Amino acid sequence: MEANMRTIKTMVVLLFFSCVCSFGKGGAMSILIESTAFKNGQPIPAKFTCDGQDVSPPLAWKNIPEKAKSIVIICDDPDAPVGTWVHWVCYDIPANVTSLGEGVPKTDSLPEGGKQGISDFKRIGYGGPCPPSGTHRYFFKIYALDGMLGLPAGKTKKDIEHVMKGHIVDKGELVGVYSRVR
Repeated sequence: MEANMRTIKTMVVLLFFSCVCSFGKGGAMSILIESTAFKNGQPIPAKFTCDGQDVSPPLAWKNIPEKAKSIVIICDDPDAPVGTWVHWVCYDIPANVTSLGEGVPKTDSLPEGGKQGISDFKRIGYGGPCPPSGTHRYFFKIYALDGMLGLPAGKTKKDIEHVMKGHIVDKGELVGVYSRVR
């Protein structure tokens, strides 16, 4: 019995340190990202898709760590038939910025500070959900980084992920779904 209790205590301690050590290395997610347009796991309104105005939804976040210097936002669809499809890439957003309004202009620079990258639509800025069939999931991922990436506008998700490796201090995500009505 006593040996079992020691084993359980050891496992609890190892689990605790595993969680603590994974924080900031891709393990923990404590940033809360929300939208007034849709709730987590719920449908994205057509306004924010290729069937509507194709404007970016409003996003707001909180619980950014004090040591964060910049924010990265990536929106992608892992259900696309060709593999994960990138809908939006934003980076070098100052850490004191806590939201992006609806309809972010499709320009190199963000009004709040920061830059936009190239989506898989081969253009700068947001490209909304436009699934060929079925219901797809759209992950709005936010990363807090320990510095600015310092890259020019127009970089891809792959470029950003490569440079931000080892610099993520926390992250979060918001998932929306969309099905096209035909």
